[in-house]
Amino acid sequence: MKDLELPFEWELVDGAIVVRGMTPLWHNLVRDRMYHRLESAKREPYSVASKQCVLVDENNPPKPDVIVYDKRDLDVFSLECIPVEKVALVIEVVSSGSRQDDRIRKPGMFAEAKVPYFWRVERGQDDLPEVHELWFHHDLAMYVPAPSHPIPSGKLKTDVPFPFEVDLAGLVEP
Repeated sequence: MKDLELPFEWELVDGAIVVRGMTPLWHNLVRDRMYHRLESAKREPYSVASKQCVLVDENNPPKPDVIVYDKRDLDVFSLECIPVEKVALVIEVVSSGSRQDDRIRKPGMFAEAKVPYFWRVERGQDDLPEVHELWFHHDLAMYVPAPSHPIPSGKLKTDVPFPFEVDLAGLVEP
């Protein structure tokens, strides 16, 4: 399946090929700029990747918009997908063609795999990104809103998985 060449973007979901639609410029700007800002802020042992498959299981190697992962003991020359147990943060930027996946399926799948942090980025009423910062709750076995700032406004500032701060308006400025 991994060598399958198709004339469109696709993802394997529960063993079935799912066509991925085109994403709007707003989505791509937010994804790419979030990636670059995280890349600039990263600390050892972490690395950052965009649209990199994560091996949750044989039938589910999703490609989140951005991931932060522990790079120790990974062979970048032969590895195709990041093992889910190495992932510290998954970021999904919601667009019209991915709402159900980004809001329900992917958070559930990554919570089941115990990925510590999941950020869902929505387009707010003012067209600025709203980051829903979710933390894995071990007792509940699900994601819950970050305790001190579940949906930051204006600026996202967090210490997990490493210290990071970003002006949200700057992610979509021309």
